[in-house]
Amino acid sequence: MAWLIAAGIALAALNLRTAVTSVGPVLDQVSASLGMSGVATGLLTTLPVLSFAVFGAVTPALSRVMGERRLLLVALALLGVGLTVRALVGSTPVFLAASVVALSGGAIGNVVIPTLIKQHFPRRAGAMTTVYSTALAVGTMVAAAATVPIQRAADGNWHIALGVWAALAAVAAIPWLALSRNEPERSRTLAHTGSGDLVRTKLAWAIAGYFGSQSLIAYVMFGWLPEILRDNGYTSGQAGTVLAVFTGLGIPISMVVPSLAARLRDQRPLVAGFAVLYAVGFAGLMTGHALWVWSLVVAVAMGTFPLALSMLALRTRTPEATSALSAFGQSIGYLIAGAGPLAFGVLHQVSGGWTVPFVLLFAVVAGQVVTGWYAGADRTVEDEYRGPRGGRRGAHRATPDRSPFHDEQDASLQVAA
Repeated sequence: MAWLIAAGIALAALNLRTAVTSVGPVLDQVSASLGMSGVATGLLTTLPVLSFAVFGAVTPALSRVMGERRLLLVALALLGVGLTVRALVGSTPVFLAASVVALSGGAIGNVVIPTLIKQHFPRRAGAMTTVYSTALAVGTMVAAAATVPIQRAADGNWHIALGVWAALAAVAAIPWLALSRNEPERSRTLAHTGSGDLVRTKLAWAIAGYFGSQSLIAYVMFGWLPEILRDNGYTSGQAGTVLAVFTGLGIPISMVVPSLAARLRDQRPLVAGFAVLYAVGFAGLMTGHALWVWSLVVAVAMGTFPLALSMLALRTRTPEATSALSAFGQSIGYLIAGAGPLAFGVLHQVSGGWTVPFVLLFAVVAGQVVTGWYAGADRTVEDEYRGPRGGRRGAHRATPDRSPFHDEQDASLQVAA
């Protein structure tokens, strides 16, 4: 059963970004074919962060009703249906609505999968987060890289190029069809853990801030790096190659960071190391020289994404708390990230250069250090939100009243793959 769940998680993770990254390469053809206005095109590019924030927030409540396995099956169904419908239509409103349906599936999967990892692999959280984040990176890159070749093979038909990704969602649903029939009975220990509890904890806000800062930087770089390169003399082809390598580096990085984070009781050295790489990379990009080198430095620094995913399990003790923290951290985080590309673009337009926009990114990195320094310390959200009720602050896990179950959970965080 464990191998089937692991395979199901990997297959599901491959799909979580296909609705996002498959559109960009053919956006010009889609907008021209559907007669999209500039406003509609802008809305389409903003839908991912909005959908991830909104639908991610309601996922824990849905989990309590349906169970994680059935909910992930529903998420994959939404993803597949949304991808299919938007590939068939010729209407802008329907295309946008179908995109929301597909993105809702990805948003639910974002929150459910960390919970499933905590639930079924408590002693191999690092290894399974590696599987999850690596599959997510592979799916992100493949959808971005393969959509145009598929379109060319289909005689320029963007409908086929976008619709083919629905087949991948259908394949990913197969193991969950079997697994959803045997949904385990849910523990009631922390069944009522929710945003009300988490809002009162510094740790939840720190993780949300860390997740949001890394997502903001990622969306800025994916959206603006080609333009930065072209402004400094790179051709469109060269800029595309750099962006492809930039994206592809996420795969090996995702294979290393979660297991490394799980080996450490304190992830602050990783937080600091990635922040230094960001600072060096951004400073290099500002010089206008050897930009491909500095782009790769920033790509390595974006190991903050698998690190942020790892913290969702490392800073909780139970699947229920992981679900609540995942929803809270990702929803707030994506709301923060949504403002990044727009603010970066406005600053570029107003200033007429790249220095002022990069000052914004340096400020974001500073905020990332502050939030990551707190989020990376050896503590759990349960300690913090239970503290005021029980008359203790209890920020550290080494508390006198901890149970053997908690000791077992702590041990699981140190187990390597």
